[in-house]
Amino acid sequence: FCRVDPYGFERPEDFDYASYEAFFSRYLVVLTRRAIKWSKLLKGNNSIQKSLKVKRYIRKGIPNEHRALVWMIVSGAQTNMEQNPGYYHRLLEGEKNAKLLEAIKTDMNRTFPDNVKFRKTADPCLQHALYNVLVAYGHHNKAVGYCQGMNFIAGYLILITKNEEESFWLLDALIGRILPDYYSPAMLGLKTDQEVLGELVKIKVPAVAELMERHGVMWTLVVSRWFICLFIDILPVETVLRIWDCLFYEGSKIIFRVALTLIKQNQAFILEATNFPDICEKFKQITKGTFVTECHSFMQKIFTDPGSLSMATINKLRETCREKVLSQG
Repeated sequence: FCRVDPYGFERPEDFDYASYEAFFSRYLVVLTRRAIKWSKLLKGNNSIQKSLKVKRYIRKGIPNEHRALVWMIVSGAQTNMEQNPGYYHRLLEGEKNAKLLEAIKTDMNRTFPDNVKFRKTADPCLQHALYNVLVAYGHHNKAVGYCQGMNFIAGYLILITKNEEESFWLLDALIGRILPDYYSPAMLGLKTDQEVLGELVKIKVPAVAELMERHGVMWTLVVSRWFICLFIDILPVETVLRIWDCLFYEGSKIIFRVALTLIKQNQAFILEATNFPDICEKFKQITKGTFVTECHSFMQKIFTDPGSLSMATINKLRETCREKVLSQG
């Protein structure tokens, strides 16, 4: 058995190789079928028009060999990169903010200590690329600068694109457009969306909302890392990448679909909790096990389990929740 997965992550001591092998042999059949379909769709050219067919294909997973290209196109990152030739390199050559560099350096060794590609001994060591992407982004978007959590997202982008400049533009698509205000100093968008999730749980899984309220557990305690890290280090790599496929195409509502599915599927388990620490522990447990490892069936569930979830509903809830967050100061 391989101790390191295809992305460079070391598997934990208690990794269940048997059930993973069983899952992966089934999933390989799906991947092979999808790869053939995607090759036909792309036909060797680098453009895709948004359509119901493309949306369906993306929901069923983008093969790894096409993932970087498709993310770049559907997120608008490709267009931005082409319209700004040389911009990324100019950012790296320009004047630097010493405080920003210090903050980024501090987080370098904390980024994926369990990934062999990010170790100082690796050749090439991806820490260099990660540092460059974060430095460039901090100078490009001064309102955000650098915020913890961004290192993990940029790191994942580098693992998939194997390209600094593409990772920079994808990071820009996520932080600048797809996730409204998650990483600004006040993190208003992030706090708002955690409240929005709470409201959605009230509507769709009321018993869990009631349990949380009864024990005074705030949503930020149990889900903030889901939002900040976009499920990195929370869910298995393959599952995270499948979530990101949809996130780049369909936007931030995907995060709510994933969160609601985890909560809804595990409702009975969560409701066994009898106190505050117990609830927190249950929320850690629901992100492990076969349900989340079986990424193909998991992704089918996120589009059926939570029921209808329109951007209009989310935006309406965002308005009221943002006011609530602001009033709490």
